[in-house]
Amino acid sequence: MAGRRQASGASNQFESCGFIRSRPGIDYPDIQYHFLPLAVRYDGKSAVDGHGFQAHVGPMRSKSRGTVRLRSSDPAEAPEIRFNYMSHTDDWAEFRACVRLTREIFEQPAFADFRGHEIQPGPEVDSEDQIDAFIAEHAESAFHPCGTARMGAVDDPMAVVGPDLRVIGVEGLRVADSSIFPRVTNGNLNAPSIMTGEKAADHILGQGMLAPMNLGPQLAPDWDRRQRSLG
Repeated sequence: MAGRRQASGASNQFESCGFIRSRPGIDYPDIQYHFLPLAVRYDGKSAVDGHGFQAHVGPMRSKSRGTVRLRSSDPAEAPEIRFNYMSHTDDWAEFRACVRLTREIFEQPAFADFRGHEIQPGPEVDSEDQIDAFIAEHAESAFHPCGTARMGAVDDPMAVVGPDLRVIGVEGLRVADSSIFPRVTNGNLNAPSIMTGEKAADHILGQGMLAPMNLGPQLAPDWDRRQRSLG
């Protein structure tokens, strides 16, 4: 198989992804999916015996907020970082929707020839309390934290950097990474982080601003009435 890109190592196994709305009235998708044609823990430390498939799913715009604070006046001491995962009640409701919608997707006829028993959380996990217990045990951040040095107006007490990425109140220092985002971006942080670095380079080099395009997102015409559009 060498050179043909057909062996198991030729794919990272995240074969497809998608975005959906968790309920009617959500103006743009707030749940992200990745589909994998294998069943394995996210850290790769264990796999299911035999064949399987899975979806990684989670809310895109968590309302939970954490903190990053100095632990002491010693600059060599690590800071205190608290993520406060699942500290907002809406995050629990959205994660429950993730579980139930995923089950609905996998119960569609297209999966009938491939579907076996539900591995996780398991068909016996169905009540809100049971699903919440599963979420508490298994929810992960998926390596996309941001927002520790948010961008905002210079007079915003919560802002760390201004519109030109300069650290407010500090001379000669800019921040150019995903820490400046006021909240996590849909579709993950990689491309917006690269864009931020390019934008910072333009500021440092004194490049002019690009002409605004003001392009808005495409919205489903019935987003305020349906969780999904009907064809």
